[in-house]
Amino acid sequence: MSTTREFIPVRIAILSVSDTRGIKDDRSGQTLVDRLEKAGHILADRKILRDERVEIADQLRAWCADPKIDVILSTGGTGLTGRDVTVEAHRDVYEKEIDAFGTVFTIVSMQKIGTSAVQSRATGGVANGTYLFALPGSTGACKDAWDEILVKQLDYRHKPCNFVEILPRLDEHQRRK
Repeated sequence: MSTTREFIPVRIAILSVSDTRGIKDDRSGQTLVDRLEKAGHILADRKILRDERVEIADQLRAWCADPKIDVILSTGGTGLTGRDVTVEAHRDVYEKEIDAFGTVFTIVSMQKIGTSAVQSRATGGVANGTYLFALPGSTGACKDAWDEILVKQLDYRHKPCNFVEILPRLDEHQRRK
């Protein structure tokens, strides 16, 4: 009997948050699309929204309600400026925050950009059986988050544990009688 697990593709939506970019010049969003497809996952949807908290949260909620979306990756709006509201929008939607995601992302970032990593507020959480991750808008940060964390945690074969194996149980509290 083989103990090797088969790869299970997940359906991922990409949300780029920017007041200035369109699809043609959305390098960070395209970087995530390229990486998720190369890993064997499915691009479920892709949008660009302006830095508006209510609009971002509404889009996140709509995707969380869509049974064809397992994971949402947003890029942009995680910094410290007044227009950076993506983290707040994510937290408006989360049922549970994945606290260690931001910590691990900071550790990965420290290796690349040193103490400048403290300026990121990357976050992750769960809502309505869907994983959500807010990544910085820089292409390098998106590469780091994907290559060092998400490609592994979104791979059912990754041991000792991964996000995919508990995906069916994320909304079990809603199914209880």
